[in-house]
Amino acid sequence: MTGQAQQFASDNYAGACPEAVEAMLAANGGSAVAYGDDDWTQRASDCFRTLFATDAEVFFVFNGTAANSLALASLCQSYHSVICSSAAHVETDECGAPEFFSNGSKLLLAPSADGKLTPDAIRALATSRSDIHFPKPRVVTITQPTETGQVYSIAEVKAISAVCRELGLKLHMDGARFAHACAALDCTPAAITWEAGVDVLCFGGTKNGLAVGEAVIFFDPALAEDFAYRCKQAGQLASKMRFLSAPWIGLLESGAWLRNAEHGNACAARLAAQVADVAAVSLLFPVQANSVFLLAPEPVLDALLRRGWRFYTFIGGGARFMFAWDADPARIDELAADIREACAEAALPVAAAA
Repeated sequence: MTGQAQQFASDNYAGACPEAVEAMLAANGGSAVAYGDDDWTQRASDCFRTLFATDAEVFFVFNGTAANSLALASLCQSYHSVICSSAAHVETDECGAPEFFSNGSKLLLAPSADGKLTPDAIRALATSRSDIHFPKPRVVTITQPTETGQVYSIAEVKAISAVCRELGLKLHMDGARFAHACAALDCTPAAITWEAGVDVLCFGGTKNGLAVGEAVIFFDPALAEDFAYRCKQAGQLASKMRFLSAPWIGLLESGAWLRNAEHGNACAARLAAQVADVAAVSLLFPVQANSVFLLAPEPVLDALLRRGWRFYTFIGGGARFMFAWDADPARIDELAADIREACAEAALPVAAAA
């Protein structure tokens, strides 16, 4: 134990949850066939098929960049394009990996104030040009929840899917925090994926209680053809695959995947509620999942930094706080109190005028 106080700058700061650790230790209790031909990987894949109530193809990779990039590459040729929000993770935080692994498929960006794509924006980009000099639109990718913590409703996903089907486009979902969206909507995983028209989902494990690992789920098995080869070529085929797959068993069979997300969401709501009446700060985006974006004057942010708090301001200029499965409510209360004190130090009004 380091004794460091818990921080909320990223949900990647969290350790692995007990259910995942126990499953990992169980998988370590002997030898197993390598490269995914083991009972643990089969069982984990079946867990996903049960969770989504469909016969999907499931692959395990090390991280979200690989999951998204390889999934998109499997849906595209190099002359194709991928439609996404201008704030999408595949555009802003993956160092050109989707373009690299697809051998050059271009990302077409739709401006978005809240990070969401709309059917109209998709249609406008997909139909803007049809000549041979422009990359042919092939895929739409949406982030669920978005980088700003907004959650697509079932109706919104269905509306996007309808436009995709009309225009002959495939629909990919970047679900780095997919569990948090399910918790926020109180819906089944199937309801906002294949039942709503999603072709491929990248289900995030790292932000949901795993130490490492994501799952790529193809709801149309035909789209998964040769995907195993892509994983191998990209350095994503784990020789001891059971250590990537077994923790998912602990997460899914125990229900921890949803409990973890519910806790993160509740902690975000807790912070938002405690600063709702602080006049000097405001929410940059509605709190729908496990993130809180606070818009605050520079002196307040500086005071929080001096008090030892870590946060990012790379989206919209607001301080981002993320809450994982292990977020301590008492520590959240400390953060809220420090926000109030920082406002007082800066001679800014704490309570809103009556």
